[in-house]
Amino acid sequence: MLWSLLKILVFVALVALIAFGAGILMETAGGVQITVAGTEYTLGALQSVLALGVLVLSVWIFLKLLTLLVATLKFLNGDETAMSRYFDKGRERKGYQALSDGMMALASGEGRLALTKASKAARYLDNPQLTDLLTAQAAEMAGDTHKAAEAYKRLLSDQTTRFVGVRGIMKQKLSEGDKDTALQLAEKALALRPKHEEVQDTLLQLQAQAEDWAGARKTLSAKLKSGSLPRDVFKRRDAVLALSASREVADEAASLEQREQAIEANRLSPDLVPAAAMAARAYLEQGKKRNAIKVLKKAWEAQPHPDLAHVFAEVEPEETAPQRVKRFDQLARLKPQDDETRLVMAELHIVAEDFPEARRALGDLVERAPDARVLTLMAAIEKGEGADNAVTQAWLARALTAPRGPQWLCTNCNHIHAEWAPVCEHCTSFDTLSWQRPETPEVASATGVHMLPLITGATAAADSASDAVVVQDIVDVEDIEPVSPEGQASDSGEPKEADAAKA
Repeated sequence: MLWSLLKILVFVALVALIAFGAGILMETAGGVQITVAGTEYTLGALQSVLALGVLVLSVWIFLKLLTLLVATLKFLNGDETAMSRYFDKGRERKGYQALSDGMMALASGEGRLALTKASKAARYLDNPQLTDLLTAQAAEMAGDTHKAAEAYKRLLSDQTTRFVGVRGIMKQKLSEGDKDTALQLAEKALALRPKHEEVQDTLLQLQAQAEDWAGARKTLSAKLKSGSLPRDVFKRRDAVLALSASREVADEAASLEQREQAIEANRLSPDLVPAAAMAARAYLEQGKKRNAIKVLKKAWEAQPHPDLAHVFAEVEPEETAPQRVKRFDQLARLKPQDDETRLVMAELHIVAEDFPEARRALGDLVERAPDARVLTLMAAIEKGEGADNAVTQAWLARALTAPRGPQWLCTNCNHIHAEWAPVCEHCTSFDTLSWQRPETPEVASATGVHMLPLITGATAAADSASDAVVVQDIVDVEDIEPVSPEGQASDSGEPKEADAAKA
C-alpha cells in the first residue's frame, strides 16, 4: 500500500516538473532560427526542445533499421548473428526435446520409437556424442545390429566417447559368439578405463575361457588394485588360476613347473581341494611326505573330500589295511562328525574286514543321508556280517536309485561336473564350482572316486554274477589303482570290479 502511494506521488511530481519546465520554456523569449533552402524557420524554446527530441528519436530509429539490415545480410550469408542464434535456439529446443523423448522411449522398451527420435535429434543437434549413443542403444533394442555397430564406430573417433564405442562393439561381438575379437576389445577397453568393474569381469571371464591364466592373473590383480575385489576373494581366485596353470603344464609334462604352480596355488588358498591334492602329490614326488601330510590335513580340516583321502592313501601305498585304518585316524580326529570322514573310515574298516566297526563309523548316515555310496557300504557290511543275498541285493537295489551324494556343482547354473574345473562347462562362469549335494537328482556319477572302494581299491570278487552286475552299475572305479584286501598293490595293473559283497 505504501509502495503504491509512493509511486503515485513520484508520478505526480514528475508531471508537475514537466509542466513547470514547459511553462518556463513558453515564457522564455528567443528561440532557434533554422534556414533551409532560403526559407527561415523560427522555433520557440519549447518547440526547439520538441524538435530536438524528434531528431534524436529519428536517428535512433535509423540506426536500428540499419543494424537490422546488416544482420539480415549476415544471416543470409551464414554468419552468426542474433537472428541466427534465435533460430538455432529453436532448433536446439526441438533437438533436446527429441533426445528426451528418445531416452524415455528407450527406458520404456520402445526401440523403434527411440530410433526415430534419435534420428530427429541428430538432425537438430550438433552433438554427435549424445545422438550417436542414443542411436546405438536404440538400434540394439530394435534389433538393427548393423546400425548400432555404425554408431559405435562413430563414437570411436572422439577421445571422450572412445571407451563407450569399444565397450559397445565388445558386447556385440560377445552376443555374436566371436570371443577372440571380444577378448581383444576387452583388453583395449580396460586400457582406457582400468577401474571399470564390468570390463574387468568380462576380460577375466574371457581370459579364463581362453585358458590365458597369466593374463587372467594380471586382470585379477587390476581388480584388487581398483578396490573392486576383496583380498580374500582375490587370494581364492588367484589360487584357482595358479592351479589351472599347473594343470595345463601337467598336460605338457612340465613336472617341475607343475609342482611349483600347484604348491603356489595351495599356499594362496589352502582350502581349495584340487590345489591341496595336486600340491600334496608334488611334495610326494619330491619325497617330502611330511609337507604332503601337512597340506592334506589343513585342507581336510577346511573341507573333507574323497580326493584328499585318495592322496593321503598314496603317502604310504605299501601299508596293510589295519595300518591304513590306524594312519587315517589322523584325518578322522580333525573332523570326526563330518559325513566324508565317516564314509572313508567305514570303507577302510570294510577292507580290513572289521564290519561292526564299519557300521559304527556310518552311524546315522543311512537314515539321514542315504545316498548311493552309503547304501553300497551298507550292502558290503551286511554281506560281510553274513546276511542273506536278498538283504545285500535289497541295499544295492536302493543304491541304484539313490542320489549320488556331493558333486562338483556350479552355483551359478547348478550344472554337475565330473571333475573340478576353473570355468563351468555349461554357463562359462569362473570359479563357481562347489562340492555339495545337488538339490535335484543327478543322472551320472560326478567322480570316479566317490563309491566303494575309494581309498584301498577293490575287495574280492562278488560271490555271484548278479551281485557283480549290480555293483558294477553303481560303482565307478575306472581310474583307481586296485589294492588287495591285505593292502598290497595288485600285480595286474588293471582296475578290478568293486565288490560290495565281501564274504
